[in-house]
Amino acid sequence: MLICPRCKQSVDSQAVKCPKCNNTLKAFGHPGMPLYQSEDNTSLCDRCTYDRDDSCNFPKRPHAKSCTLFHDADIPLVSESTLPRSTQGWVGIKNWLYRNRGLIAIALLILVSVLVAIASQT
Repeated sequence: MLICPRCKQSVDSQAVKCPKCNNTLKAFGHPGMPLYQSEDNTSLCDRCTYDRDDSCNFPKRPHAKSCTLFHDADIPLVSESTLPRSTQGWVGIKNWLYRNRGLIAIALLILVSVLVAIASQT
């Protein structure tokens, strides 16, 4: 359930408009496109990640009160995650060797060729 930013009523998460105040909740009338709206009627750009790194191309910038691209700068885009145990120790080395087996085969062929060339010169 969503909460309408204008009337603070709970609304179905797939609703395109709020049934109480008729406020648009989804961008372009599509239930899969969220429309972020300022709750206190201030600009969203002050606290948006894309405004801070200057990658926003929204035409209403820097005074947008509703936006489809908004992401709060205080919340990281990618969450911190620890490496799974399979990437540590011997298992990690085996996985790396398996992923790069083509390059390892080429490197071994070059090494053998160099050793044969050196041995044939003496």
